Order: sequence, then C-alpha cells, then structure tokens
Amino acid sequence: MAVYTDVSADDLDRFVARFDIGEIVLLEGIAHGTENSNFRLLTTTGPFVLTLYEKRVDPADLPFFLGLMRHLSEAGFPCPAPIADRDGEFLHRLSNRPAAVVAFASGDWPREITADHCREVGAVLAKLHVAAAGFPMTRVNDQALSAWRSLFTNAAALADELRPGFADWISAEIAALENGWPAGLPTGIIHADLFPDNAFFADGAISGVIDFYFACNDALAFDIAICLNAWCFDDGTLCRERAEALTGGYETVRPLEPAEKTALPVLARGAAMRFLTTRLYDWFHLPEDARVQRKDPLEFVPVIDCHRAILNSTAYGVS
Repeated sequence: MAVYTDVSADDLDRFVARFDIGEIVLLEGIAHGTENSNFRLLTTTGPFVLTLYEKRVDPADLPFFLGLMRHLSEAGFPCPAPIADRDGEFLHRLSNRPAAVVAFASGDWPREITADHCREVGAVLAKLHVAAAGFPMTRVNDQALSAWRSLFTNAAALADELRPGFADWISAEIAALENGWPAGLPTGIIHADLFPDNAFFADGAISGVIDFYFACNDALAFDIAICLNAWCFDDGTLCRERAEALTGGYETVRPLEPAEKTALPVLARGAAMRFLTTRLYDWFHLPEDARVQRKDPLEFVPVIDCHRAILNSTAYGVS
C-alpha cells in the first residue's frame, strides 16, 4: 500500500455520501507497498480502507479483484469484503481514479516472524486456494515468468549502478528459469503477494488477509514459493524451522502432489526473481513524489543463491 494521489475534502464528502457508512471523522494515508493509493477512512460507524487504483492497475481487472474478495469473505475466509454503495455498486471513481471502500481488517501484521506465524500462514493459504476454487472469474498472471524478462529489460541499462555485473547476473538467472520452469502443475486462484504486511494476526491467529491486487490464476505451488520467500528468510538465509511450519501448515488443509513437491525449489527461485525484477524496475521508475520507500532489489540476490543451491524440497520441510 502507498499514497500517490491526494483526495480533497469536498470530493471525499460527495464520495462517502453515496454509502451508508456514517459521517467522516478522519482520512489518513497508509504508506505500505507500491501499487495503489490507500487510506484509512474512519467514520462514525468505524474504520474502513479507501483505495484509489493507480495507473499500474488495469481497471478491467478490478471486477475480478473485488469479486474475489467478496466471494472469499462470503465463504468464511478471513478477508475484508468490499462495501457496496446504496445502489449496490462496489467500484467508483474518486480524484480521477477508480476507487473502492473495503472493510477494515482487525489485528496487526507480525514484525518478528515465528514458526507459529508461518504455520498459520501456510494453513490460511491452502484455505484460500480451496475457497477460491468456486470463484467463476479468471485472471492471467501478468507478473509471471514472461514479465520478469520485460521488467528487467526496462531497467537493465541501470542495473549495474546497484552492483557491477548485476545486469548480466540477472539475465543469466532469468534464462535458467526460462529453460527449467515446470509445467502441468495444479492451478487455481492464488494470492500472489502474501507478504507479512498482508496478513493480520489477533490472539495468535490470522484475523485478516488483505491486498488481493496481484491475485490471478497460476500454479498453486507458486503461491507457496512466494510465501517461503516472504516469511522464511533472514538476511538471505533460509530458516528451515519456519519453512517446515509453513509447508506443514499448508498440507494440513491441502496435501501437495508429488510434482508440486519436486518443483518447489525452482518455483521458489522464480518467485524471488519476480520480486527482484519488480523492485529493480521500481528502484529507477517510482515517481519522486510517491510517499513510499523504494525496496532494495539486492536483498533477493542471496535468496536466489540459496534456492539455486537447494537440491530438493526437503529443505523446505516437504518430503
């Protein structure tokens, strides 16, 4: 989450008047993430999240995102639901941007990650995959393997400013992934961005999963690979205890197929490259006035090196 676009008081008054959510008390920016402008909207009935969708989000994808969140919430998954206005509409415009109001997730995200957190994340990820299986809409993953080469190409000339030889290293890594990427794995809807700041905990359990704006159809095991990178590394070193907890938690709900287990090291390596290339692009292309801190792509270099050295999925606690 982040803030790129401001909202005037008059525009906000007119916007909120369409909803039965009470009177405005406070609007404040939420400075996490890199994609959209997000605000905590406090009204006399409670807190909500107001999101303005920025240029990197295709408006044609918004019915999928909002529909998925509504579907998951109605299925009992801990996901904040979008709020309809008095006409039953979920998607609007505000400050010349597509906009939506979403319920506020209780709890907070963990700053010090433990194996218990990871076990909960693994289980809730599997529950998401199961619950989303009944959702009728689909969306192609625009952050899949083909996108990494494209993102890198747009920043390749600048990559060596971060580290000498970085551009050649990235190019070789992407080529290796292109040559060895697994096919034929079980697919479905994945979250695709379940980092710690997108999972809220209360009393030791996950109380809310947020930020579904990368959700798409892809290999289910790729979502696990993303979470391994997000939850199970400290300074480029894999924490096996947390990895075992995450994959073990997942399999309490949805056991992995043999092909998924075999593919996990290359999927994890690819997931790390996905985040390296998006960070690399943003490092040189984020607007100067964006109220969000750039994230260092070099942090994923030792992570990729770690995955590359892993011979089988037992390193992630999968047998």
